[in-house]
Amino acid sequence: MERTSPPSRRISPWALLALASLLLLAGCGLSRPVDNGPMPEDAHKVVRTAYAQMGKKYRSGGASPQKGFDCSGLIWWVYKENGYKVPRITVDQASAGYSVPKNQARPGDIVVFRTGSSPRGLHTGIYAGGNSFIHSPRRGEKVRMESMSIPYWSSKLIAVRRVVH
Repeated sequence: MERTSPPSRRISPWALLALASLLLLAGCGLSRPVDNGPMPEDAHKVVRTAYAQMGKKYRSGGASPQKGFDCSGLIWWVYKENGYKVPRITVDQASAGYSVPKNQARPGDIVVFRTGSSPRGLHTGIYAGGNSFIHSPRRGEKVRMESMSIPYWSSKLIAVRRVVH
C-alpha cells in the first residue's frame, strides 16, 4: 500500500493573528499559574502583622490599631504595614491580586466569604495556615483567629486571593 501525505493546509493570516493574540493575552495577567513553591518571607510577615492585632476591637470603618478595625480595614492596614497596596473596601479586596484555588490557600492570602445577599455582603480575612484565618468579625467582637473548618465559614468561602507572591 502506498503512503500518501495529507493534503497541505494553509493557515490564513487572520487565524495566525488570532492565535498570536491569544498567546500574548495569556501572558499579560489574564491567567496566572498558581505558585506552590515555598512561601515568601513577606507572606510570613503579613501573617505575623495580622496576628499581632488579635484582641483589637472591631470598629465600623476602622483601619488602625488605635481606633480598631473592620474586616477590610484590617486587611488594608496589615498589607500597608508590609509595603503592599490593596484596596480598602471589601468588594474590591475580593479581586485584589490574583485568584488561587481554595484548596491551595497559603498563609498571607486574602480569604473572601459571602456573608450577605447584597453585592457588598462580603467579609475578608487573612489566611494564617492550618485551615484558619485572622479577621475582625463584627461589632462587639475583637480581631481573632478562627477555623475555616467551622461549617459557617466553610460554606461561605467564595475566593482566595494572592497578593504576596
